[in-house]
Amino acid sequence: MGRLNGKVAIVTGAGRGIGRATAKLFAAEGAKVAVLSRTPTNVDAVVADIEAAGGTALGVVCDISDADQIRAAVDKAVAAYGGIDILVNNAFDPSAPFSSIIDLSVAQLQRNFEMGPIAYLRTMQACYPYLKASGGGRVINFGSMAGVIGLTGYGPYNMAKEAVRALTRTAAREWGADKITVNNVLPLAETWGEAADVPPPTNALARFGSPEKDIAPVVLFLASKDAQFLTGYSLTPDGGSIIDSAR
Repeated sequence: MGRLNGKVAIVTGAGRGIGRATAKLFAAEGAKVAVLSRTPTNVDAVVADIEAAGGTALGVVCDISDADQIRAAVDKAVAAYGGIDILVNNAFDPSAPFSSIIDLSVAQLQRNFEMGPIAYLRTMQACYPYLKASGGGRVINFGSMAGVIGLTGYGPYNMAKEAVRALTRTAAREWGADKITVNNVLPLAETWGEAADVPPPTNALARFGSPEKDIAPVVLFLASKDAQFLTGYSLTPDGGSIIDSAR
């Protein structure tokens, strides 16, 4: 029996990397999954993979920086599956996170906030009535260890991701009465492809994580009944990069 049998999940940024791994694992564990991404070909590929493995998925092309597209995506998922039990906010714009503080423009900062805490807030608000009706709703937001440690050269990304963590903590307190848990994941995973020039890992386990083997299972845990008494926290599947510093 799957750990998410009978559940309906929305996963943003599900066309690649951690989002794709999470959507596929959720479906394998019995959830009906709405696969959201800005890229139609990626959406189609993930849905095809899920269906080929015997799972159930709905592909929705959605730019989460657009409030109307968020509402439409949530409406499509509810129309197809009758409700929402789990929301995973994973999407971000990989072209926009890099800037020093001295060179950071308001426009670039705004883009990171539009794709981060603002978009996450909107998806949470749109899903809230259904998460409440679920009687055990789950929200899993993606922060970043980069924001916790103040990684140089990632000024706008760090600021947006720390705002996500503040959003998560506040919603956890406000939505606890509705039996909705809200948690963060701060991963370190190899999502950049083999061609990227990335320094070797310096974490305790001396490797980068696998989206499929190391990160998606943590998201599954937070989405499952096993995590029903955990809310407002930042889980750090990072191989021991920032040990204890994300509290």
